[in-house]
Amino acid sequence: MSRTIIVTGASDGIGAAAARKLAGAGHEVVVVGRSAEKTRAVAEELGVTWHLADFADLSQVRELAGSLLSAHPRIDVLANNAGGMMGDRALTVDGYERTFQVNHLAPFLLTELLMPALIAGDATVIQTASAAARLFARFDIDDLQNAHAYTALRAYGNAKLANILFTAELQRRYGHRGVSAVAFHPGVIATGFAGETNHFLRRIYHGPLRRLFTTSPEKGAEQLVWLAEGSAESTFVPGAYYESRRVSTKINPQAHDADLARELWDSSEVMIRPFREIHSQE
Repeated sequence: MSRTIIVTGASDGIGAAAARKLAGAGHEVVVVGRSAEKTRAVAEELGVTWHLADFADLSQVRELAGSLLSAHPRIDVLANNAGGMMGDRALTVDGYERTFQVNHLAPFLLTELLMPALIAGDATVIQTASAAARLFARFDIDDLQNAHAYTALRAYGNAKLANILFTAELQRRYGHRGVSAVAFHPGVIATGFAGETNHFLRRIYHGPLRRLFTTSPEKGAEQLVWLAEGSAESTFVPGAYYESRRVSTKINPQAHDADLARELWDSSEVMIRPFREIHSQE
C-alpha cells in the first residue's frame, strides 16, 4: 500500500538514498532539504514534491509545517532525518545552541505542528539517532544549550540522546492516538557528516580512512526504509531505539529515564511556544 512519507534531510546522504528507495517502491515521497540546488535535483530525479527549510531557523520550520499540512491532511510517515555535528558553539537566529536546535528542537517543532496529519494517518515518526548518544553524551537537562564544557562531539551526542528520549515520550503521549515512534542508528555512513568541524571524525568521514570505517548512504538508508514501510508491533517495538534492525541493548542508561524524557519534552515545549502558530501557505 502506498504511503505518504515526509523525509527531512533528503538533499543527500541517508535521506536522499531512502527517498529513492521509497519512491521506487511506489510511495508518495516528499523531500525536505536545506540546499535548494541539491533538494531540487533529488526531487526532479524522483518526480516528487520538495520543500526547503533551514532547521537553524524555527520560523522556516513553521512555514514548512504549514505547507505540508495544506498539501497533506494525512501523513503516514514522518522521517526526522535532518541533523549533523557542528563546529564551534554558536547560537541560531532563535537564540538556541545550533546542534541542539537542528538535531532536536526543530524536528520536535515540526512533529508537534504536523500532529493533526500524523494522527489522521496513524503515522510512524522515525528519528535518525546515533550510537553517539551512548558514546559521547553527557546530558544535563539544566544545560540543554551546551553552555558548559562544550565540545562538538558532546553536543552531538547530547542531541542524539535527545532524539531517543523524544521518541520514548512521543510514544507515551500519542501512542494511544495511533501515532507510533521509533528511533534508529544508521551506522557510520559515508556522508558530509562532521564537515564543519576540526574534530578527528572529519578525517574519518572525509579523508583516506573513509573507505575503512564507513558504509554507503544506501546501506544506512535500509533501516529507515524498513521502518517506514513497516508497522508498530509487527515490525518494530513502539518507542524503542534500534541498531541493525534490533532493539539496542547498548544504550545510554539515561535513555531509559522516563522523568528525564518528560522534562526534555516540557522544556522543548517552552522553547517552541513562539512558533506554535502556523501561517497558512495557501
